[in-house]
Amino acid sequence: MIVRKSKSELETMREGGRITSACLKMLADNVREGVTTKDLDRLAEEFIYDHGGKPEFKGYQGFPASICASPNSMIVHGIPDSYTLKQGDIISLDVGVRYEGFVTDSATTVAVGEVGRETEGLLETTRRCLAAATEQMRAGKRLGDVGYAIQSVAESRGYGVVRDLVSHGVGRAMHEDPQIPNYGDPGTGFRLLPGMTFAIEPMITLGSYDISISELDGWSIYTADGSLAAHFEHTIAVTENGPMILTGDGVPGAG
Repeated sequence: MIVRKSKSELETMREGGRITSACLKMLADNVREGVTTKDLDRLAEEFIYDHGGKPEFKGYQGFPASICASPNSMIVHGIPDSYTLKQGDIISLDVGVRYEGFVTDSATTVAVGEVGRETEGLLETTRRCLAAATEQMRAGKRLGDVGYAIQSVAESRGYGVVRDLVSHGVGRAMHEDPQIPNYGDPGTGFRLLPGMTFAIEPMITLGSYDISISELDGWSIYTADGSLAAHFEHTIAVTENGPMILTGDGVPGAG
């Protein structure tokens, strides 16, 4: 069942989304050579609590950290540890905040210093995938339109769209119905209605879309072929007046 939110609930989610997006911007500003992913996790946890929220990821199904930090070929769900960022890396940062009973979820991928044209193209394309999907978040559209928008942008440029990981509903729970593949056929799936809220998160690769799950921690998900991956995400509401990006304030490159 897709849970629709009232206008007051959307406003609460928007307030939480401001914390989420501000935290993500703070993290992006602290990405530099020599910083560990554990350093970023500590900064995020302090920031979220200091701003009246609660890190939603910490303890979720046993996840041990407040953010996901996934470098290079790691797509998502990276557990922050002693990994030290180096020149030329990219790092995907994913933040979830619970505020007044509601969750907002957002992600960005940041380059560490200068990166090559191919890597810049991956980041730019993934941003465009999110923007194209956001444009489809309108009453009367269908979920297949959202996935098709992502797939069309990525594949027209020669990039892979991860099939085994999905966008999803979000609200009182971090994962609500429905699951939304980041590919699909236009005009198919549930019809979007005002009050629906979704975490839209294209995950795009420089190579194959096949994935591999770490046997060491059971969380970290990599590209199977070792190619670079990027991840951008917003929590978005469908309204009578079009899409409302609930995590839009200050998210670097994810608008």
